[in-house]
Amino acid sequence: MSKHINPVVLITGILVGAAAVMLTALGNPPNMGFCIACFIRDIAGSLKLHTAEPVQYFRPEIVGLILGSTIMSLSSKEFRAKAGSSPATRFILGAFVMIGALVFLGCPLRMVIRMGGGDLNAFVGLAGFFAGILIGVFFLKKGFTLKRTYEVTKTEGFALPGIFVLLFVLFLAVPALFVFSESGPGSKHAPAVIALIVALVIGAMAQKSRLCMVGGMRDAVMFKDFNLLSGFAAIFVTVLIGNIALGNFAGFSTVSQPISHSSELWNFLGMALAGWGSVLLGGCPLRQLILAGEGNGDSAVTVLGMLVGAAFAHNFKLAGSADAVNDGVYTVGGIAPTGQAAVIIGFVVLLIISLANCTMLKKEGN
Repeated sequence: MSKHINPVVLITGILVGAAAVMLTALGNPPNMGFCIACFIRDIAGSLKLHTAEPVQYFRPEIVGLILGSTIMSLSSKEFRAKAGSSPATRFILGAFVMIGALVFLGCPLRMVIRMGGGDLNAFVGLAGFFAGILIGVFFLKKGFTLKRTYEVTKTEGFALPGIFVLLFVLFLAVPALFVFSESGPGSKHAPAVIALIVALVIGAMAQKSRLCMVGGMRDAVMFKDFNLLSGFAAIFVTVLIGNIALGNFAGFSTVSQPISHSSELWNFLGMALAGWGSVLLGGCPLRQLILAGEGNGDSAVTVLGMLVGAAFAHNFKLAGSADAVNDGVYTVGGIAPTGQAAVIIGFVVLLIISLANCTMLKKEGN
């Protein structure tokens, strides 16, 4: 594995950071120009899979990321329809990664965007994310595997991109089929066509560069390779500069951060759960979308697991609630007991999956 920094990774990171700043300026929620977890959650709401009124909107960015990856992989002859690597396990892992991310209120990508916006709570999330990755790496070194994939028909590989494209067409043509938030994060969005075009470019570049926060940290720990991690450093720097240039940066703080809570224990544990699960899956939520666009049916199942996990998170009050100011009184948000229980259950489930799929641990046991 090369230990040189690939300029394509840096360029992709800069483009992602610039896109996040631009989409926020065009209407997306603050510090949420791009957030895979938040946007999949909003899509789940728009499809009536959950009933949390503030987070219901069909986000074109998710469609653009998947379709951009499909177009790029087809043009470079990298589209490979394959599946069969523990799909049920991947579905479960996808659901718990989503629950962990929504406890924190953001995926690894939004974590970096929040850091660039001055949100110190995101740095706590980063520490938890890294801790989760270390746990996952431990099991990788013990031989963790979800077994191999197999070639399948191309129609299988086009299934998830086709579904999301169809939903987007229906969203434009028959909007009455979908639910739209009238207030809250779901009511804030960039123009649909612009969001789609921007995401198409990012999806194509992410496919070309293999950008992945989990892969970056995993490679840094296991191989001292910082190539992929450099892309996320570029996102952070670009978002920070963009926020300063637009007058949106008020300094680093844990309080009064948009759509964020300062319950630090659960910021840490939520992202630890997301990090561990993502290592077992072989990539962060962004990477799963890109792989699904390349024809990977196992990543498509993972994305569907994330969609269901998002629905569960809001139907059963597992997601975090943001800090808020009401009548001049600052109220700290955080996690309900049901959400805390879900994170603990998630750790138990991930431990069982990790132990059950480690070849070296099985040999040691014999």
